[in-house]
Amino acid sequence: MKTLVFINSNHFAAKASLEVITYAKKLGGEVIAVTYGSQEGAEQLGAYGASKVLVDNSLTVADEQQITKLVASAVESTGATTVVFSHDLVAKSVAPRLSVRLKAGLISGAIALPETGNGFTCKVNVFSGKAFASVSVKTDVKIISLLPNSIQPENIGGSAVVETFNGNMGTSAIKVVSTKKPEGSIPLPEAELVVSAGRGLKGPENWGMVEELATVLGAATACSRPVADIGWRPHHEHVGQTGVAIRPNLYIAAGISGAIQHLAGVNGSKVIVVINSDPEAPFFKAADYGVVGDAFDVLPKLTEAIKKFKNAN
Repeated sequence: MKTLVFINSNHFAAKASLEVITYAKKLGGEVIAVTYGSQEGAEQLGAYGASKVLVDNSLTVADEQQITKLVASAVESTGATTVVFSHDLVAKSVAPRLSVRLKAGLISGAIALPETGNGFTCKVNVFSGKAFASVSVKTDVKIISLLPNSIQPENIGGSAVVETFNGNMGTSAIKVVSTKKPEGSIPLPEAELVVSAGRGLKGPENWGMVEELATVLGAATACSRPVADIGWRPHHEHVGQTGVAIRPNLYIAAGISGAIQHLAGVNGSKVIVVINSDPEAPFFKAADYGVVGDAFDVLPKLTEAIKKFKNAN
């Protein structure tokens, strides 16, 4: 049995990449990764279970149509019977295309290893994370996209063999005009800790207290959609159904009411802390811990308390 894992270019050390390699290794059999662009650092995927990394350096941008052709070519070349993606923006576009191209069953947003005792069935999140479903596929080739933070990466040691690969993709029909990378030291999808805020902060000039708490915690900052729409914060910080979906270990939300669209992007968080002056805010129903209070009072006090705790320990 061979499992092929797609890794986004230059994301070899990203937690999501290490998760899918670990997941594929737990499926059993040989694990082969395929990527594009630079191969620098690709060998480190071997420490998490990949025996080989195939790199097509003719592709330098995230062109989903070309990536689909690349992965399909790698499946044919390796004879892989399972393909694993991390359930990110690229996978949401590529995996369905690949499913049609290979006539392969697709399990989108898996949160656990498949049960293979009677067929091939995976547990997935449905209805924006409010319920679970078991999805079975019967095709020879199976495609799985793994929801981030569903499995803990396991370093088993070793190094992968890195090989140049020709995906035979032909000429791209897409022209990339410009690329803008998110700012900040911790990308939201990779963050274990996130501090977020909404319109309750009343203006962008008050975001210093959010950033200070995030700095003390070593967390990333995020915001609700209205905040990004009115220009208080950059759009890459917008979390929710129409923004970035995150699954951190800790999510602190201040001044966010908790509309269903926002909850859909954060309800996979292991612990949710809500700070809001309105005791009837919907977000409290989803919270593990809730603080009824003014964010302007609570956030500075929380920051100081954490500083004192860290200094004492």
